[in-house]
Amino acid sequence: MVRGLQVSPGCHLQGPQGLWVCCALWVTSCVARAWVPLSGVSLSVQPPGGQVTLGDSLVLSCEVAIGTDPLSFSWHQEGSGALLGTSPHLELHNAGDNDSGQNQCRVSDGDSVAESDLLNVTVLGEWDAWAGGDPTHGTAIPPAKSVAF
Repeated sequence: MVRGLQVSPGCHLQGPQGLWVCCALWVTSCVARAWVPLSGVSLSVQPPGGQVTLGDSLVLSCEVAIGTDPLSFSWHQEGSGALLGTSPHLELHNAGDNDSGQNQCRVSDGDSVAESDLLNVTVLGEWDAWAGGDPTHGTAIPPAKSVAF
C-alpha cells in the first residue's frame, strides 16, 4: 500500500505501443484506464479527387479508425511550415494558386501522434507564368510575332 493506494494483483502495463491497463484499489473503488495507440488516420475530400476550380471551395476531412479521446487535429501542406487548421475538417474557400499541393492531417491523443497519407489538391485554372496568358482574365495572350528587318 502506497499513500492509501493498493495495486490489485494481476494488473500490469504493456508497451508504449500496446494496451495500457492500470488497475488500482482506492478504499472501496476500482479505477481502470485503457489507452489505445492511434492508428488508421485517413483523409477524404469533397469534391472527390481533390480537384477544384479556381475560386471554388474544397473540404478535406480527417478520420481516425482507432484512438482514445480527446483527440487534437492539425493540417499541414508539404513544403509549408504554416498550420492550416486545427479541426477534423479543413475548408478551403475561394481556392487559389497557393492551395494546390500535398496536404496532410496529424492527430494527437496527448500520448502519441499519427499522420495521414498525403492527399494532392489541384486548383484548376491556375495562372502559369511559363505558359503565358493574362492572370486577371484567364485569356491567353498570343505570343509576340517576330519581325525581320
